[in-house]
Amino acid sequence: MKRPALFDRLSALADPIRSRLLLLLERHELTVSELCSVLQLPQSTVSRHLKVLSGAGWLVAREDGTSNRYRLDPKALDAGTRKLWTAVRDEADGIPAAARDAQRVKGVLADRHTRSQQFFASSAAQWDKVRAELFGTRTELFALVGLLEPTQVVGDLGCGTGQLAEVMAPFVRQVIAVDESSAMLKAAKARLAALDNVELRAGSIEELPIDAATLDVAVLSLVLHYVADPVAVLTGLRRALKPKGGKLLLVDMLPHDRAEYRQTMGHVWLGFDAEQVKEWGSAAGFSAVRINALPPSPAAKGPSLFVAVLTA
Repeated sequence: MKRPALFDRLSALADPIRSRLLLLLERHELTVSELCSVLQLPQSTVSRHLKVLSGAGWLVAREDGTSNRYRLDPKALDAGTRKLWTAVRDEADGIPAAARDAQRVKGVLADRHTRSQQFFASSAAQWDKVRAELFGTRTELFALVGLLEPTQVVGDLGCGTGQLAEVMAPFVRQVIAVDESSAMLKAAKARLAALDNVELRAGSIEELPIDAATLDVAVLSLVLHYVADPVAVLTGLRRALKPKGGKLLLVDMLPHDRAEYRQTMGHVWLGFDAEQVKEWGSAAGFSAVRINALPPSPAAKGPSLFVAVLTA
């Protein structure tokens, strides 16, 4: 007689290490090597525990080049298993090792971020050329048509060298351009010097230096694939938008297999599918999400792009 899946899942939690893994993977999507760094365990041990959890239906995985990224998706569990995990999580949170895991994972995520920043610091002077080679020139203009009004305050978030801010500034009341890279901001300052309605601000997308309910429109163009926690970032962006009718314009890559982008440019995500973006937008509190693929540029060498409009 086959045991119910709930019993299999309960059995999989018998080892405290597996409860620690689930705590981490409920909050972050991580690779085996990253989990080894956090748990300070050999790869063979971590892989063995992941195999048990995956076999019992606790985890989902997606391919990332030659490796996989794992996560616990509570929505994929039945109601009984979710109740089981709630009870186990409360106990597992009290394990001293779990608190150390939570501190170490911050370092792992910081290392990811450092790879992105190293790329930007070394490539600011060539960024426009790299971007044009990958995606074509001025591709983002397709996404901007019909969104801009002369009374609007627009946020160009992750502004890079200021290309989008330069395009938008003549059509709106103000552009607030934000970037974390000092090299990028220096390049943007030179580009935007003649535009008196553009304000440059240093800051991260995760801790946006913009007050709540400030922006009519926020533009996040080719930035989300660098973000470790997209839902948290989208939630912060929604707060910066005006609550009635504020819009986030998201431009990014459709799913692709260019795994080398992780090493060369520090990408965290290899593109996004429509359902994923809709789920994240809903979780972040947006009332509506509309997504369309953008027409490819004949000269573009990189992945296809999409535009999503998320309404606060």
